[in-house]
This record gives sequence, structure tokens and C-alpha cells, in this order.
Amino acid sequence: MTERRMTELRTERLTLRPWRDADLAPWAAMNADPEVREFLGEPLTREQSDASVAAFQADFAERGYGWWAVEVTATGEFIGFAGLDDVDDDLPFTGVEIGWRLARSAWGHGYATEAARAVLAFGFETVGLAEILAVTTATNVRSQAVMARIGMTRDPADDFDDPDFPEGPLRPNVLYRLRKP
Repeated sequence: MTERRMTELRTERLTLRPWRDADLAPWAAMNADPEVREFLGEPLTREQSDASVAAFQADFAERGYGWWAVEVTATGEFIGFAGLDDVDDDLPFTGVEIGWRLARSAWGHGYATEAARAVLAFGFETVGLAEILAVTTATNVRSQAVMARIGMTRDPADDFDDPDFPEGPLRPNVLYRLRKP
């Protein structure tokens, strides 16, 4: 298997780039923040957080797409991640999904939308995907707003219960789709 080099993406204000050792501490702080994890489940330990970065790097090397670290270009500040991932096997659909997670200090600046647009372009133009999906809990209206802003649409018939969560607010999920223009 050939290892692929992680492509760097740039937007007006952001750089989506390979992960660095310096990202591990702020990434762990994000993953320990209950507000950042509100729609994702329990906060992660430092070990779990570090392991996620190792998995992101391995996925990218294998597939040529995955989760980029996101930084504000002007300052070099690490603010989270954005990217593409294969849909989990236990979900009632298949494909590639887009996602993002930002530190609270980066919320409300349009960064998620900006990063997501760059990721969509990469997915359609470079990876050659015909469709990109997005999934979130039914109660995560902020992420659903980003999905709508980037042109994705939701069909309530596609809504599902996430088998990774017990009964409760994180179980009902929504599915958004965007076909290649």
C-alpha cells in the first residue's frame, strides 16, 4: 500500500494542515471541554485524544483524506479539525462524511463554514466523490446551520438513531447530503 502525503488546504483565513506535536495539548483541552463535547459524548482523556490524532494520521496516509488540523493563518493558532471520514459500519447508510470540531474560542467566526467549503471542494475535485454526507445529533442546531450554509440538504426520512448511544438526547441523529455539483 502506498502512503499518501497529506495535502494542505488554504482558505481566506484558515490553513487545514497535517497535525503537529504542538497540536496535541490544545486538541486534548478541546476534547476535555464538556461544551465542545456536548453532542459527541463524554469528554476524552489525554490518552484518548492523542490516540485519535494518531488514527487521523494513519487514515490520511492510507486513504488520501481524513481530518486536518485547522489553524488561523494570520496567527498560527490551532483551533480544531475539519475533514472527511468514511461512515461508520454500524450506521444505516454508507459513504463519506464531512465534519468539523472547533475550540469554543473559535465559535461564531464562520470558521466551520469556511473550512467545510474547502473540504467539500477537496472531496469533490480531488478525491472524486459523487456525494458527501454530514451527520449530527437532532439537537445540534449549530452544526445543522453550517450544513445548510454549505448547501447540504436534509430529508427527515433519512433520520436515524445512532447505535453508539443509549436512549437519550445523543441517540436521535439527522443526515444531510450534498451531491457533486
